[in-house]
Amino acid sequence: MAEETSYSHARWAKQFDEITGEIAKYASICRVNLLDSGNIQRVLNDDATVCGIQNESAFRKMRSLLMLHYSVRQKAVAALGPQETLKIVDEIVARLRAKLGQ
Repeated sequence: MAEETSYSHARWAKQFDEITGEIAKYASICRVNLLDSGNIQRVLNDDATVCGIQNESAFRKMRSLLMLHYSVRQKAVAALGPQETLKIVDEIVARLRAKLGQ
């Protein structure tokens, strides 16, 4: 059972990590710091003025990936529970902060 839980945790972490990596790529292209307060919500609200540069295609992809991230997170909560999901997301955000130098 512990092995199965470990595998499940690793699978969800990999999925979150891949999505987050793509989000970071498009955030960089759009020149938007998603770690700044309110910027994620602005992107989700389809507010492209949050970007430092206009790139409609990159903005659309980033927005879609953010929505996918929330969808995957809901599924992870159902599969792993809120505590485990929060741990995974927190680990990924910490790595993202380190990668972005924040």
